[in-house]
Amino acid sequence: MRARRAALLLMSFVLLLGLGAGLRDRLDAWVDATALPRLDVPVGVEVVARDGSLLRPFQVADGRWRLDAGPVDPLFLDMLLLWEDQRFQRHAGVDGRALLRAGWQALRQGRVVSGGSTLTMQVARLIEEGPTGQWAGKARQMRLALALERRLEKRGILELYLRLAPYGANVEGIRAASLQWFGKEPRRLSPAQAALLVALPQSPETRRPDRFPAAAKAARDRVLARAARAGLISDADARAAMAEPVPRMRRAFPALAPLLAARLVRENPGAARIETTIDVRLQRRAEELASRAVRGAGRRLSAAVVLADHRTGEILAEVGAADWTDGASAGFVDMARAWRSPGSTLKPFVYGLAFDDGLAHPETLIEDRPTAFGRWQPQNFDHHFRGTVSLKNALVWSLNIPVVKLAEAVGPNRITQALRRGGVELRLPGEAPGLAIVLGGAGVTLEGLAEGYTALARGGRGITLSPLPGGSRELAAPMFGPVAAWQVGHILSQNPAPRGARQRALAYKTGTSYGHRDALAIGFDGARVGAVWLGRPDGTPVPGAFGGELAAPVLFDLFDALPAVALPPPPPQALTLPNSALPLPLRRFAPPGEASAMAAGPAAPDALRLTYPPDGAEIDAAGPLTAKARGGRGPWTFLLNGAPAAIARPQPTASLPNPGPGFAELTVVDADGASASAAIRLH
Repeated sequence: MRARRAALLLMSFVLLLGLGAGLRDRLDAWVDATALPRLDVPVGVEVVARDGSLLRPFQVADGRWRLDAGPVDPLFLDMLLLWEDQRFQRHAGVDGRALLRAGWQALRQGRVVSGGSTLTMQVARLIEEGPTGQWAGKARQMRLALALERRLEKRGILELYLRLAPYGANVEGIRAASLQWFGKEPRRLSPAQAALLVALPQSPETRRPDRFPAAAKAARDRVLARAARAGLISDADARAAMAEPVPRMRRAFPALAPLLAARLVRENPGAARIETTIDVRLQRRAEELASRAVRGAGRRLSAAVVLADHRTGEILAEVGAADWTDGASAGFVDMARAWRSPGSTLKPFVYGLAFDDGLAHPETLIEDRPTAFGRWQPQNFDHHFRGTVSLKNALVWSLNIPVVKLAEAVGPNRITQALRRGGVELRLPGEAPGLAIVLGGAGVTLEGLAEGYTALARGGRGITLSPLPGGSRELAAPMFGPVAAWQVGHILSQNPAPRGARQRALAYKTGTSYGHRDALAIGFDGARVGAVWLGRPDGTPVPGAFGGELAAPVLFDLFDALPAVALPPPPPQALTLPNSALPLPLRRFAPPGEASAMAAGPAAPDALRLTYPPDGAEIDAAGPLTAKARGGRGPWTFLLNGAPAAIARPQPTASLPNPGPGFAELTVVDADGASASAAIRLH
């Protein structure tokens, strides 16, 4: 009998084990067959500054504020697990002990005292947006929780909760909530802040601090009390945290460089995080200056600012509108990229080309008198003429007649090509450029102008500007040579500072478009280039608006936020002489083909001529270029492609720097201003 009973018991035990194993296998198969919803929960795009701080986040497609959690304060995580799921690290998705405890408490108290849902079950509900109180819904959450635990690590489940936890209205996740209620990232939270963010997801609408502050405080304090009992914080810290008020208003999400950020999101579809070169401190300063410049104007004014490092091409700050939320001033229009008239801000490039061609020198004299160019007779801005002036003063005073004379000599097509080589794209009113482009008769963008001025700051060769790391590149062809670039920059640095501004080493030019529609100021020091625009986005005039009075003070205030960096010294080849010491052809401007009265004179038997190289010569020259002249009266000065290459030589011979393969023009000038030239080709 005993043997039979033992056998029966053994058989029963085996059957039970088999039944249990079968049930377990069926449970495993049931869990494994669970259809999981999408686990890569979408988050809003983040545009960040050069230091990684948030410039502007964007909502997800359905309009919710949901961001990647990023680093989170460890105290918050400890409080969360203590409050929501103490056995999170040990259970497999469903905590049987917690369910039994919750059921027993409900039976004894006649009401729900504590929930049995694990953190994983809450994640299951959140990713499916399922119900919380129905048995079918609870069973689905359990199944999905078990499946999640098998597919994801605990860290992945916690990250989903940190991304999806509801915080009221259209805000989800710890990071969006921390930014909304405290205006800070959740990487460092006070005990009071951490406790509130733990308590809110349990009842996000009825505990909203801005609507129900008493309920929010009570829930927060319960979390603090439990944290103190568990030893997460001291009793003193808990009491101090309970004494803190809860936030009573929702904060706006960060919106630095908002129009630039929106443009980068459009240009980089699918990117979750866009890193930029924007400097947060300089961006805030630029936005403050733009806002201050139009404050109280009451004239629908807007402003735009571009600040970049011309050594690297990195954009450090960019403002597209004074107030991007203001519809009255068309704040939604990015004026850093809008096409506007440049006013007089293109004039320096015409001077640079004329200097580079050897047509003129900063001390060259020119006539500022009424002049007709075909049927066009331009006027100076103030309708006054100055007579004979130096080109240096003509540029500082922004006179119109001299620059149009230079433009006629250089040629509008060549000016346009040079501007485009430097990054200044032009929108022309017709098919071919005319002389009027140098007085603002074309469309440019503020970003394009800033890019063009980098060529002046960098010795004639520009660099593209970009707000993306590594997005800049040096332009292939120079606008003009380093001597001409330095000469223009040196002249612009002699512009007086605007009224009330501190004088500093800044080469700058202002511009005012026809009808006072645009006020501009562009400038650079030894490291940065800045550009400022003020006006109305709809293009209507702003009576009395001048670049020097509106835009220049903003430009100087912007540079005052930067350490001073000196402008470069003159290149060794620069000819820094007074007018009286210049070679005779450079003393007074004469357009090509028009003889200079000072240089004209009867031919003489010992007339100056170049004996080597002869005109039309083709030379194989790897080293310096030898030049020889005969006749004339010393000393002799040799020019190569219009730029002085050997000055005041006691003998009519010189060893000149090799300009490289291609065509070149060699000129010798003697003490009486007589000259002789030869066109040669070097191999």
